Amino acid sequence: MRNLVALPVLFLLVIVQTALLSRLSLFSGTADIILVWLAGWSLQKPVDSGIHWALLAAGIMGFVSHIPILVVVVGYLAVVWMAKLFSRRVWQAPLLAMFGVTLLGTSVAHAATLTALALAGTVLPLGRSISFVTLPSVILNLLLAIPVFYLCRDLASWVYPGMEAV
Repeated sequence: MRNLVALPVLFLLVIVQTALLSRLSLFSGTADIILVWLAGWSLQKPVDSGIHWALLAAGIMGFVSHIPILVVVVGYLAVVWMAKLFSRRVWQAPLLAMFGVTLLGTSVAHAATLTALALAGTVLPLGRSISFVTLPSVILNLLLAIPVFYLCRDLASWVYPGMEAV
């Protein structure tokens, strides 16, 4: 029953991602609010459904975007895995863990996308791709990290009443 909240939240995030955030770019990089949300959601202590959220989000984004669904699944599952790993290791500083997961998760997702593009025959210069797409995307995602983390904490305390969020 608690997983049902994922549907409206993820659909709202996809709308925000495709209608608003895709238009706001820094160089050629854009923010990925779904990736940041998955990081924030998976860092909350009572949450045990990060993998379900990641698979649902990957399915929706695979349908909406032109990126192959396997690439999106790899990126989002890597974010959830890193968040669970960070929540065990950096448990004293959850916001620091959010920054770390966002930074590494964005890098992994972009590396998976660049690899898929290279396998499809689209050769992009690696240095320019990192400089003009990955690094600006990391910066934009890090700007979203703090508000998204606190929204995730509030939603987790509402979905899991009586359990302490991060």
